[in-house]
Amino acid sequence: MPKAPEQTYHMLIVEDDPDVMAGLREYFRLKEYEITTAEDGAEAVEKMTPDTYDIVLLDVMLPKKNGFEVLEEKQEEGFDAPILMLTARGEQENVLKGFGLGAQDYITKPFNAEELAARVRAILTRTLPPDEAPMEVYEIGEVTVNFSTHEATDADGEEVDFTALEFDILRYLIQNRGRTVTRKQLLRDVWNIEEDIITRTIDRHMASVRKKVEPDPSAPRYIETVYGIGYRFED
Repeated sequence: MPKAPEQTYHMLIVEDDPDVMAGLREYFRLKEYEITTAEDGAEAVEKMTPDTYDIVLLDVMLPKKNGFEVLEEKQEEGFDAPILMLTARGEQENVLKGFGLGAQDYITKPFNAEELAARVRAILTRTLPPDEAPMEVYEIGEVTVNFSTHEATDADGEEVDFTALEFDILRYLIQNRGRTVTRKQLLRDVWNIEEDIITRTIDRHMASVRKKVEPDPSAPRYIETVYGIGYRFED
């Protein structure tokens, strides 16, 4: 299945640690992102001009202005590029503060570069117009899934029939691969249901997805059940 032509995305990295900055800049340049950098909050505010970046990686602990101050100031000005917060502090109140100020996502240091890249791709897919978003093609065993066109094929090239909701479930699991997602998170982020309820509907849909991607749905290799909690995608 063909992938969409490669597209260059412009990323602003705001980070005061020179080693972290150098690593991020080199990593994303190798992935063909156009990179601009800022080393403190004041420089970030100056460089965060409208219609310039596709995504911003914004450290929380910065000199002159911290990441929250930068985020709040730019949001008030109408800056609308998606922002992923980089934080060395994993306390819940800091995470919630970032989301409350408009951040799209966060990752806690030290982080894995591939996980960060996956989160960046997920944000770009959610926030860019459909004709600009990267086409996501993902292979799960013998099944190839294209999340942009909502098409899937098996090893013989035969179509695998997913519903739109099943595509959304699978995408969410892959975006959070290696991490346990609770049924409550699935309800909130996939079903858009905020109520604090648990429903077996999720389990029925998950069973249907497993039948389509697992070699043996009774002994799943990719979509694991974390009993009493939810599910975890392992690739």
